[in-house]
Amino acid sequence: MTQSQHPEPEKKNQQNAENPWLEALKTLGLSAILAFGIRTFVAEARYIPSGSMLPTLEIDDRLIIEKVSKHFRKPERGDIVVFLPPEQASAICLGSIQQPSQSRRRDAYIKRIIGLPGDTIEVRNREVYVNGDKLDENYIKEAPNYPLDPVTVPEDSYLVLGDNRNNSCDSHSWGFITHDNIIGRAVVRFWPLNRLGSLYAEPPYPVGNK
Repeated sequence: MTQSQHPEPEKKNQQNAENPWLEALKTLGLSAILAFGIRTFVAEARYIPSGSMLPTLEIDDRLIIEKVSKHFRKPERGDIVVFLPPEQASAICLGSIQQPSQSRRRDAYIKRIIGLPGDTIEVRNREVYVNGDKLDENYIKEAPNYPLDPVTVPEDSYLVLGDNRNNSCDSHSWGFITHDNIIGRAVVRFWPLNRLGSLYAEPPYPVGNK
């Protein structure tokens, strides 16, 4: 063996010694990228901070929010969605006449879709009407104690209400949400364990109310 061949095994052994560290770094990096990608584009976990969706969702419930279907499936009446509300929502619900600062971070809301694009929604006599037909709702905490004059939902927009109608900051106060501001659809409750399961075990409406 010539002298020039001696360093090769040393170099190879050094590379082998470094491989586990490199592999670990690659694995961690890939895991971080996948986690970020999944949370951004596929699904994420969220918790419920308020009672606006009682009795369907309780404070501190943990949910899985899926973000894929909104790209190929139009939201349906009865879907529970997480979204960014209009800029004026926080000011209205806090009773302020001032517009919120442009630099203020908007918190995401979670509500139920009631009005689809083109629908006319009205609240009268403590009942919700969609296109003149009373909506059959067996999931709300109590009947709404407010009126809402007939409004037509604009194109690419939705009217959302909380299931706890009289304690919810929603479309009856500040208007519609746009499709672009929908983050995702709540599909599964994974905590607490005694109420684990799909949020759509039963269709929220009869076929006639679709």
